[in-house]
Amino acid sequence: MDQLNAIVKLVDDFVWGPVMLVLLVGTGILLTVRLKFRPWRNLGYALHSVLSKEARTTKRGEGDVSPFSALMTALAATIGTGNIIGVATAMFSGGPGALVWMWISALFGLSSKFSECMLAIKYRTVNEKGEMIGGPMVTMKRAFKNKAFGNTLGFLFALFTVLASFGIGNMTQANSISGSIQSNFGVPTHITGIVITVLALLIILGGISSISRVSSVVVPTMAVFYAVAGIIVIICNYKNLPSGLVQIFVMAFHPKAIGGGVMGTITVSVMNSIRYGVARGVFSNEAGLGSAAITAAAATTDNPVRQGYINMTGTFFDTIVVCTITGLAIASSGVLGTVGADGLPLEGVNLTMAAFSSVLGPVGSYLVGIGIVLFAFSTILGWEYHGEKAFEYLANGHKYNVIYRVIFSLVVFIGATQKLNLVWNLSDIMNALMAIPNLICLILLSGEIAKDVEGFQPIIEKEKKQWKTKKYD
Repeated sequence: MDQLNAIVKLVDDFVWGPVMLVLLVGTGILLTVRLKFRPWRNLGYALHSVLSKEARTTKRGEGDVSPFSALMTALAATIGTGNIIGVATAMFSGGPGALVWMWISALFGLSSKFSECMLAIKYRTVNEKGEMIGGPMVTMKRAFKNKAFGNTLGFLFALFTVLASFGIGNMTQANSISGSIQSNFGVPTHITGIVITVLALLIILGGISSISRVSSVVVPTMAVFYAVAGIIVIICNYKNLPSGLVQIFVMAFHPKAIGGGVMGTITVSVMNSIRYGVARGVFSNEAGLGSAAITAAAATTDNPVRQGYINMTGTFFDTIVVCTITGLAIASSGVLGTVGADGLPLEGVNLTMAAFSSVLGPVGSYLVGIGIVLFAFSTILGWEYHGEKAFEYLANGHKYNVIYRVIFSLVVFIGATQKLNLVWNLSDIMNALMAIPNLICLILLSGEIAKDVEGFQPIIEKEKKQWKTKKYD
């Protein structure tokens, strides 16, 4: 097992090397510039649209679920262990400066998330059951004039998505759930594995309607609860916040960013900071991977650009809000670089628990533990839908979907009993393999995306004026 871990680690380091970082962030930069920074400039419009009553209805256009439900299902797949464990892992392995690179990747990730979701809706189709099917694989198949090229890219993306659904969307999450419950309540991992496997199967068998109903309740409720607790921790540690922010920004850019004298056991380089910040940021918000686009394709909407903006906010909520709260809680609590009772440096979930416990006491650990369980379980549900639609694309029909649902649920049990390092590294590899065909697609279709965005801008301006009129009536 140690040898396997070492091999997987080498592959992980290779696929997440400088080339992948440049491709991910570079594509986001290219799209942001080509779209004339519209995703940034229209972020307020997008947030207003998400919070409107109309986003919870299915009156405007065609689709399977409401725009809000589509976003919540996508967020269910993104707000998970990456927001709690991933941030802590990034700040331990890459130093506090990794948080800055998570922010930077998220800012440009807004454009990537918008583009992939908008294209997914534009090129979506309807299957034999009358359900929407879309995502980068369908976009690649239908958008490119060179059908051989488009079909090849689509096949590769769908294949990597199915594989990733068992890693980032299943085993990693199940591993976090079983570990959290075992450390907090002493429940054996195999017992937890059985319980969450049965629960997942019961919900998953209901399809997108069942998954979206659960996600629309669990995700916003737990996100608000976790955010409030995190803000309390930050406020109570306000005296340490200025020095924590200084460490975050200095260690993100200083060429010899060394925290040994300040944070005990942690010594990192700028490259490490960038690598872990971008990798964990992408693991958390999935911008550029194309996964959220699969769920976005199920949304009821009258215009692809409109839903693209709504789904884009997922990156904002996930990284700019939730990940930031976790990061600032860790930075202001002073626990980064300290050691636990076993004499080893605190990392991963233990680091986040220590940060919350610095103010909330034992309740802080339980809160983080419950957050991991609920976030991770909702991620399993959201990613099942992603993987199922990719599998449906590969199988050229929906008749084998039930088989996928059963196998996916059984793998939950396997993930609950695996070693964390192996699961994390496998998930990172699947992320990279998914991203490559998706980013190629986004780059080649960037001109078409820009044209559609500019065409929708007058509608945005008109709706903004209507909102102002209602406000003052």
